Amino acid sequence: MNAHRSFFITGFPGFIASRLVQKLAGQGGEFHLLVEPRFAANAQAIARKLSSHYPDAKFSVVTGDITKPGLAIETKSADKIRAEVRTVYHLAAIYDLDVKREPAMLVNVTGTKNVNDFVATLENPERYNYISTCYVAGLRRGRILESELEHNAGFRNFYEESKYLAELSVEQLKPDLPITIFRPSVVVGDSVSGETAKYDGIYYLIRYLARSPQFLRLVNVGNNRVRLNLVPVDFVVDSMTALDGDSSVTSKTLALADPNPLTTAELFDVIAENLSGKRALLMPPPSLVKFALSLPLSPMITGLPHSGVPYFFIEQEYDTSIANALLSKYGIKCPPFNSYAGAIIDFVRRNPKL
Repeated sequence: MNAHRSFFITGFPGFIASRLVQKLAGQGGEFHLLVEPRFAANAQAIARKLSSHYPDAKFSVVTGDITKPGLAIETKSADKIRAEVRTVYHLAAIYDLDVKREPAMLVNVTGTKNVNDFVATLENPERYNYISTCYVAGLRRGRILESELEHNAGFRNFYEESKYLAELSVEQLKPDLPITIFRPSVVVGDSVSGETAKYDGIYYLIRYLARSPQFLRLVNVGNNRVRLNLVPVDFVVDSMTALDGDSSVTSKTLALADPNPLTTAELFDVIAENLSGKRALLMPPPSLVKFALSLPLSPMITGLPHSGVPYFFIEQEYDTSIANALLSKYGIKCPPFNSYAGAIIDFVRRNPKL
């Protein structure tokens, strides 16, 4: 085991955090995994499994709570983490478009500030990686640069607002700590296996079309004005692990997004073709589609909750210039959706319920 590789990771055993730990463990090191008490047993089981596959890695499940000062970590464990940890990945958050204001602010904002305070007590911090989201852009329109954050355009929900405020609190620490901020766009399943942990976002459209592919594919409910930015989870994890230890990313914010995302109309046709072998024949005006999806009974018919409707009508794009330049050194780039659509659709077919 490389004694100099010591990590503190929040959000375990979440989908992205678990894959991140597995990827990093291939190079050895010690992993302090912050886990809520209710997930401790599951986390311990996953950690034991990882230990059997990665003998050069050591895993320590640490129970705690990011909403509490000091993260509610027992004193002995906290002291050990402060003395040994060099790299932090903060992924713990509520990822829910329907989240109410109080829990969003408590977990995403107060929780991140508590992690910030804890990181500031590390004896030898080399990198604090904060996992944000492209949707800190809120209601902004047009092209969003990685170097841009502050705005007064407003937000669609408390998830966006809380992640914005959380990122702002991390951004303000860049002069004092070695920080890298990652902003994934909409994360979907693995580009090879299709594996995912839940069905939301583009999966609403996949499951809708899968009900009756030959019939429902006739009317394309997308449009040619809006691009929905999707990234497979393996691209996100590969990007973060490739840049682990690369000092050139310190103090930078990277959009882990597709530089050439498809329009929602193109996405519809890619999914329709995978399910039925044919594309749509009709495309109603976007205003009509948005109105229909906003009707009270629409979620029961389409499976798309009202909270998800705005994300199919966002006219904004995410610049990825900084991320592209840094990742190109490692041969990493986001695969186009049509190259892995079949994999994620096949996963849904094999796993109708998660």
